[in-house]
Order: sequence, then C-alpha cells, then structure tokens
Amino acid sequence: MTLRPRHLPLLLLTLLLAAPLRAEPPGPPEALERPERPRIGLVLSGGGARGLAHIGVLKVLEELRVPVDLVVGTSMGAVVGGAYASGRSTAELQDFVLRSDWDAILADRPPRQDLTLRRRIEDQLLPSRLELGLSRASGASLPPAAAGNSALEFTLESLVPDEIAEQPISQLRLPFRAIATDLLNGELIEMVDTPLFLAMRASMAVPGVFAPVRVNGRPVVDGGLVRNLGVDIARKMGAELIIAVNVGSPLLEAREITSAVGVANQMLQILTNQNVERSLRQLQPQDVLIDPDLGNLSFMDFTRQAEALDAGQRAAMAAHERLRALALGPEAYAALERLRRSAPGNLAKALPLASLSIAGAQRSNPEALRNELDLKAGQPISQAEINKAAAQLYGSGDFERVDSQVQDRDGQRHVTLHVAEADWARSRLRLGLELYSNFADANRFSLVAMHVATWLNAWGAELRSTGRIGAERGLGTQLMQPLGPGSPWHLSGTLAYQAGGSDLFDNGRRALRLASSSGSASLALGRNLGNWGEVELGVARTRSSVHVEIPADPALPESTATFQQQFAQISVDTLDSLGFPSRGVLLNAQWQRYRRAEQQAHQFGALGLAAFRAGLWAGHLYGEWSHTDLGSTSPLGGFLRLSGTADQSLSGRSSALARVVMARRIGHMPIGLGGAVRAGFSMELGGVSPERTLPRLGELKLAGSGFLAVDTRFGPFYLAAGGTKGGGASLYLYLGPIW
Repeated sequence: MTLRPRHLPLLLLTLLLAAPLRAEPPGPPEALERPERPRIGLVLSGGGARGLAHIGVLKVLEELRVPVDLVVGTSMGAVVGGAYASGRSTAELQDFVLRSDWDAILADRPPRQDLTLRRRIEDQLLPSRLELGLSRASGASLPPAAAGNSALEFTLESLVPDEIAEQPISQLRLPFRAIATDLLNGELIEMVDTPLFLAMRASMAVPGVFAPVRVNGRPVVDGGLVRNLGVDIARKMGAELIIAVNVGSPLLEAREITSAVGVANQMLQILTNQNVERSLRQLQPQDVLIDPDLGNLSFMDFTRQAEALDAGQRAAMAAHERLRALALGPEAYAALERLRRSAPGNLAKALPLASLSIAGAQRSNPEALRNELDLKAGQPISQAEINKAAAQLYGSGDFERVDSQVQDRDGQRHVTLHVAEADWARSRLRLGLELYSNFADANRFSLVAMHVATWLNAWGAELRSTGRIGAERGLGTQLMQPLGPGSPWHLSGTLAYQAGGSDLFDNGRRALRLASSSGSASLALGRNLGNWGEVELGVARTRSSVHVEIPADPALPESTATFQQQFAQISVDTLDSLGFPSRGVLLNAQWQRYRRAEQQAHQFGALGLAAFRAGLWAGHLYGEWSHTDLGSTSPLGGFLRLSGTADQSLSGRSSALARVVMARRIGHMPIGLGGAVRAGFSMELGGVSPERTLPRLGELKLAGSGFLAVDTRFGPFYLAAGGTKGGGASLYLYLGPIW
C-alpha cells in the first residue's frame, strides 16, 4: 500500500488507539492541594475610621483560607492593605486597633509613652487637655487640629514594621498598590516604587484633615477623590477575580449640613461616591462585593473601632458561601501565608551614620535637638531607629510635624529630620478644673491654670508657672535650665506659695479646722533618664504658718516656722494614660531632711503603680508608704484612699495603702466632649501607725468602691460609692488627678 498524505491522519489515529495506556506520575503535593484557580485581587476602599472594617474582612478571609494574590488600597484601605502586604497578621492588626488610645491620638498628641518627661509631668500636675497658644501678634489661639494630625499619622504608620517602612512597594512579597491624587492636576497616582510608609501617608492625606505629602516633588492627597475603589487598578495588575470591600461614607442629610465645613465635606463625598459607582459597574459576575453596614459611624469616629471590626466580619461572613468556594487546603494556604509574612530579601541594612541634620528649626536649636537623640556619628543605624528619633522629637510637643529623609551613599547613611515648629506651642496655657465632694462635709473646688514657655535660650530653657484658686490657693513658677545644648543634666529653680485648709481628727471625729500657708524656694540638680524618668538632688527653704480657724480662739496664736530642707528623689513614668492606664508604670521615691535651729527630722516616701489589661478590662495595682520622724504623713480617707472613711481622717507617723482598680469600657462620649465611659470597682487596704515604721496588721482597714467614670477634657471624672469594713460609707463626685 502506498502511503499518501491524505492517509496520515488515519494512520496516526490508529497508532494512538493501539498504544497501551500509561498512568502519568503524580504532581507535587501542592499541585494536588491547590488546583488551578483564578488570581484573586483584594480591593479596599477609603473611608477613614470606617476603613477599620477592612481588618474584620481580612480576619474572615483568613479563617476561610481564601488566598489573596494582590492588594489595591485607597486612603484607609491603603493603610490596612499596606500593613497586610508588609506581613502583619490579622491578629496583630486587630490587637493594635483595639489597644490604641484613640482619645489621645485624636487629640493630636503623641501616645503618652512617647512624650518627653517634661510633658508627662505637666499631665501629672494638670491632666486637662484644654490648651491655648498665646502670642503678642495673634493673642490666644487653639492648637490647629486640621493642619497636621501628626499623632494619627504616626499611629497608622506604626502598623507597618519599621524595617519594611522604607521599602519600595514593588519589593513587597504580596503585590500592593496605593492610590493617591495629584493635587496640582487632579490625576490619579498609582504608587509603585514609592516607600511604603510614604505611600500610605500620601493615600490618606484627606484635604482639610491631613497636610498634603510630597511624592517625587509633587503635592499628593487622598486617592479617594479620583478612585476610592480601585477595581481597574487590580485588573491591570492581573486580577482575574476581585474581592471588593466598600466602606465609603454615605452622604449627609440636609439637617446635618450646618456649616461651610459641612458643605465642603459633602462636596468631597459626592465626588467620591460618583467614582465608586463607576468602579462598582466594572465588577463582573464572578467578583465578590462586600459592603459592611457601618450605620452612622463617621469618618473620624476611631473610638468605635470594635463596631467597625464587627461590621466587617459580619459582612464577610454574609458572603461566606461564595468565599468558601475560593478556599485553599490547609497546607497550600499556610505556604502562601509564610511567603506573605516573610521579609523582602533585600531589606535595607543598618549603615554607619555619616551625618544628621535638622532642617526647619527656627526658634529651637538644631544642635540641642541632635544631642537629645540617640543617633551618634559612626554608629550603624536602621530605619526603625530613625523613626524612633523622629517620634522622640515630636513627643516634645514643640513641632507640628517631623519627617525623615534618608540618603545612602558609599556605604554610609545621611539623615535629615525636617521639623515644622508649632507656633502656638512656644507659649501655651493649659486650663483645668478640680472638683471633689463626698455629698456631706468634704466639698472642694479649684480652678487651675498652667503656662509653659519653651526655648527661652539656645540650650532649651523652659519656664513653667502654675496658679490655683478655690479651696486651695497657690502660685508657683519653675525655671528648668539644661547644662548645655540638649544635655540630660539640668538645674531647676522653683518659687512657690500655697494656702488652704485642713482638718484634724480625733478617733475619726473632726476636732479642729486649720488654715495654713507656706512659701518656699528651692534649687535642684537633676538628670533625665531617657524620656521615662529623672533623679534630683536639691535644697530648699520654707516658711510656713498655721492657725486654728474653727473653733475660733483668739488665745491661740498663729504658729510660724522657718526651716531648711535637703531632698533627693527618683521618678519613673511610662503610663499610657494617667486617668485610666492599661500599661506602663509610675514610680516615685523621695527622701527629705528638715532642719530648724538645732532640730532636724527625716521623711521618707514611695509610691508605685503598675497598669495591666485583662481582656476587655483595664486596671492597675497601686501601693504607697510614707514615714516621718515628726508630725504626720499624708493622711488616708476618701475616694480610693480607703473609700467610705472620712476624708483625710487617718494620720500618723507612718501610713501604708494598697489597692487594685479595674474598669471596663461600656460606652463613649461624643467626639470633642470626652472619651470612654467606664464602669469599675476598687479594693483597698491601708492604715496608719502613730509610732511604728509600718502599721500593724490590726491597724489596717479594708475598703472598696464601685464607680462610673468618664475621661473628660478636664481629666478623669468619677461618680462613685464606697465603704470601709466596720466603718462608714460615702458617695463621691470627683474630677481631677488621683495619684
């Protein structure tokens, strides 16, 4: 048979049919666990605090083992998406959001543990957050809330590991894009090679809330103006199936538009909603849209973070049938997670510091600022250490913004910190209110004002003055002079006058009411221990007078005394909050020696507080002890000082007190009026001794209280009921510091 070309197909078919069948070798285990699937892109929209719902969605995707092959984010979506792409776990993101002190952050100040020690001491003296800037040119002015919002920016940027913050987006293990808007021409900017932290900051630079960010020399703002839901960007990156999460804010109703700011916000939201509608029309049947029901949660309502997280979880679970169809097997998903969470292979290494420059300083001294930082020439420094230095400068309260610029040349690192000085902070006035009542015979009310003037000279001298009127009167001023530009050593001189009344008790019953006044002058040498503590040695001279006010008796003359003092003390303060701390410690120990003519006496005292968190509860353990050779120590009695016992009714040569306080957040005041509302309780044990160094067991009293508390702008406010075992009971209304 002669083969012709037309016979070839028939011959090939015959050979194939006659060939024996052979089994193909099995593929790798991952191929069996991970069949061919579409490339999944996660698109996260902007929406301010509403964007915290993205974390709830990510948590459900993780629980269902839904893979994410690329992420596109706008504004808050860029913040959450960038943090996720940098390797953060959903548990880390959720813990960060729930533990952050959003009340303090939204007050546009650094986290308290990042403040310098001077600023923390101001909080102890006057916990109010009502501050004004004073100047001859403009008079009194409020701190600008919209020009910087640096505290919120620093907080959101800390979601990203420091060692990855400077990495270009294109080098992340998980492909990621952040969307922003060119402020000059309104065009969309798709940030690819921009450093991650800069891209996150630029994408969330909402006009009127955050200052624009310069990227490649161009001013850049929030990407929501042009593409709040970047579906098309995800398609361009290769996404075959999109999971889009839309958390945009709804339009305001007519009754809610009451100002020019409201009109401007409504116009921006209209533009945003229009481009979101265009993006939604680009979704295809196989795509998944998740639209959390966030109700009336507003753009800046970060204090309702738990609600946002829950809303994201509920919305994602509502789509669980479609999402489950995309799930991987446990091994394949674990491998994908290991890759996402692994660090990029070319992380920037620590390099020797060649130069450190401070740019933008006008009143402040760049040399002093450099000396305050832990960045030393020749020392290898990482991006994390540079970020820490920027946060340290911002924690001084003197600057609206602190930005870092890093250039690596010839194996060395050149760092420039750009500072924008806060004009209002050079001379600032803080106003406060203190109120105490046991609804019986102890009622005190005081108005307090504190003025702070900074950078009085090139070495960074500060003058702090405090005035008080009401049940207690006082006036004091302290000059703190560093012993060199940025030196940790300082001299402080203090002048003070105070006057007020106190009661003497006999077996728990009020016997006398005394009126007293004193004036003092002191000089101390101190050294800062980083930004967390200080030690001081000093001398003082005090003149005091006391007379019996009730019952009035002309036969009893006024008692006057003048004496010299030597003192030493050490203080530590790392608390995240004074009113309701959840982490950190507060310690103070002091020794004083009084001398008058041939007489002398010693006084010792110490207190310590350790804060903790247990689930939804936060609390602290507190203890204090004091002893004096002559007279009496700080009296006990009153709220949280043996609650239920008559105020300041227990006194002796020695006193000791221990307590545990726990509180649970149950609500929140409207933004601008206050912070969290808490319900809590205390258990207290303490007593005094007339002679011994420590009270005997039989001299100790057991007490406790239950309270409702609100973190107000004047400080912590309590409404409480307390009682002492075998003693009395009282109701309390309290506003002010409690340590």
